[in-house]
Amino acid sequence: MKNAFNTIMSILILIVLAAGVYFIVQTVRESAAAATAPFEQVNQANHALQTQIAQAVNPTPTIIPDPITYINNIRALARLETIQYSAEQVVTCQLNQEGILGYAIGDKLLFVGHGEVIAGIDMEKIQPGDMFLQGGKVVVKLPPAELFVVTLNNEKSYVYDRVTGPLAPTNVNLETACRQAAEDKIRSAVLEDGILNQAQANAENYFYRFFTEQLGYDSVQFVR
Repeated sequence: MKNAFNTIMSILILIVLAAGVYFIVQTVRESAAAATAPFEQVNQANHALQTQIAQAVNPTPTIIPDPITYINNIRALARLETIQYSAEQVVTCQLNQEGILGYAIGDKLLFVGHGEVIAGIDMEKIQPGDMFLQGGKVVVKLPPAELFVVTLNNEKSYVYDRVTGPLAPTNVNLETACRQAAEDKIRSAVLEDGILNQAQANAENYFYRFFTEQLGYDSVQFVR
């Protein structure tokens, strides 16, 4: 009986000790959590601050269009587009100036311009006497072909390379000048290639099919 009593007492003591240890561990944990809670808020605030700093250093551009669109002029067009060119032009633009102690500094830009050109005839310029019958033959005088659109494709045009001197300020107008030069060069190139003659010929072919196939005339003569 005495041994059994001692065994029971030993078990009870172990249970009490285990409960005490558990209570102490839980208290320490709760105290640690309570002690670190303010620091967690500080860490969250610091993280938010670092995010704001990163956005300030590398800001994301915000584009806000004016909600009002001003329409200055509306004009009806009667243009017959008869040919389209796609051309690519490489232009080098350079700005040199004398820097400190006589050293030359500058800004050099290599631009690749992809242009689109559309030509045809303006139907509004056709006069009543420009089309008439002569002995069963239709005589047609079309307006001279002209360029309707000469523009750069912004999605395909790009700055290939740019070198700016260590002491030279970046010229914000250099790319604009380069783009204009590319557009002018493309205009000259297509004119030299005979785009207007091709546009005129295509317009005559279009009207020839119109008078013969649609209106049933047997003969059509074009005069210039």
